[in-house]
Amino acid sequence: MKFLEARKLVDGFTGGPDLDLELKLSGSYEPFELYLRAGAARLGRNLRFSALPFGTLAQALRTEPANPRAEVLLLVPWDLVPEADWRTGVPGSADFGAFGRAAAETAALVARRVRAGARALYVPASIPPIMSSPAQSAALARQLESLALEAGASVLSPAAFSLAGYLANGCPLGGAAIGDVAVQIVDAVVTKVPEPKKLLVTDLDNVVWAGGIAEDGLDGVAFKAHGTGYRHFVYQTMLKRLRADGAILAAVSRNDADVVIAPFRNGHMTLGEEDFVSVLASYHAKSAQIRELVTRLNLGLNSVVFVDDNPIELAEVSLALPEVQCIAFPPRDDAFAPFLDSIAAAFARTEVTAEDRERTERYRRMLDGIAPSDVGGADLQRFLESLGMSLTIQDRSRGDRTRVVQLINKTNQFNQNGGRVTDEEVARILAEGGKLYGASLEDRSGSHGEILACLIGGDHRIVSFVMSCRVFQRRVEHAFLAWLMRQADPPVGLTWSRTPRNEPFATFLEQVLGATPPEGSVELPREQVQGACASALPLFTLTAQ
Repeated sequence: MKFLEARKLVDGFTGGPDLDLELKLSGSYEPFELYLRAGAARLGRNLRFSALPFGTLAQALRTEPANPRAEVLLLVPWDLVPEADWRTGVPGSADFGAFGRAAAETAALVARRVRAGARALYVPASIPPIMSSPAQSAALARQLESLALEAGASVLSPAAFSLAGYLANGCPLGGAAIGDVAVQIVDAVVTKVPEPKKLLVTDLDNVVWAGGIAEDGLDGVAFKAHGTGYRHFVYQTMLKRLRADGAILAAVSRNDADVVIAPFRNGHMTLGEEDFVSVLASYHAKSAQIRELVTRLNLGLNSVVFVDDNPIELAEVSLALPEVQCIAFPPRDDAFAPFLDSIAAAFARTEVTAEDRERTERYRRMLDGIAPSDVGGADLQRFLESLGMSLTIQDRSRGDRTRVVQLINKTNQFNQNGGRVTDEEVARILAEGGKLYGASLEDRSGSHGEILACLIGGDHRIVSFVMSCRVFQRRVEHAFLAWLMRQADPPVGLTWSRTPRNEPFATFLEQVLGATPPEGSVELPREQVQGACASALPLFTLTAQ
């Protein structure tokens, strides 16, 4: 905000609700007042303004009560270390340790007021060379900024400081930045400081560890400080720190409970089972699990952060529980630092008590015996339509079939019977008139590769039907089966068997046939299957090769 703009706003202001502002700074505020009034007028508010007499901030921090409704502390380095004040010259002696201790005491007073609801802004102004070397002076400046941050202050641009203005009239702000700082001060009063979040609910596969535990096994997932596990290791250390600071951790996963708990119990991960109030594994909607958690813990949904790498899961939770803050675990390293920053900001707190540190154990007792909820989740039809999904079906009956055979032998969750096949067995089935199909998926986020395999015998019965867990909930299986049943010689049935891991396939059969059939030979009535699966076809641009 420039001077002429500020003057125009103030002169043209016709009145509005009052906005109280109690500004505490150690310098003069007079050159700054016009911009503050303009900042309030811009919001249609009439500024009711008070400020401290020059040079009384330190005393006010110790003696005056905080005004959490309107108080803003505008701090500069010499508020923490008086010897760094340009207007008093360079001191005759310097003690880095003494400066640090004095600064920490003042920062603690600031933090107390911030906890009471006041706002604090810190200008990292340049300081005189008060130490015996430039390196020590720079180190002191960094320490002061760090103490201000720990006290809960927002750090402004160093350009906001004007040495010429400060020496001339005692106002530490000047230049082009003075109007922008005024706007930030007014906004700090108007904007309510958000309460720190309380519960972080995290997905597990490709979030807490790299890989899928059900498909890759315990030895196939990565979570250590090297290679593909590095980001996941750092994420675990972040969660460990949040837990120590009083945040509550929970996990939800589309998986089987005994599978996902194994990494937490092997003793090699940063996080252990005891760090979570609950690890809920099921194939039900994650929004239902989160709702059950907050109900049992007597928390509000607006106190929850949900982290997942899958945009489908994030959309489902966001649609069903809009109060929950959903954050995507990034697929690339270059997005990882901002991701961690967003987590840290959501759970930021200026004080950690003994009660905070004991919260996990108390809530673990409250959740003793909790079972996954089977309540339905959000309707994802419109979101799925927005993904621009392309499904390419390849006839692998001839040519290279390596990937689809691997998929059959690796997949556990969406697997009709858990059967494994050798390449020789596949060759025999194909020689007897069978068919082998694969399917690849792309969407606006990129390619998911070959994610589905279907082996059909010469008797037109499906021998093996599998799909990768990374594309769950996209209705790929429905679209593929709808396409398959439209072919000239569609399959007439399949052999269905329950395994310890294939609950997703059982759910699919229930959706297609109206009920989960008994194990054994299952018929696939063509019209019924087409009717149950047809609604998935418009979600995809489908190509057969």
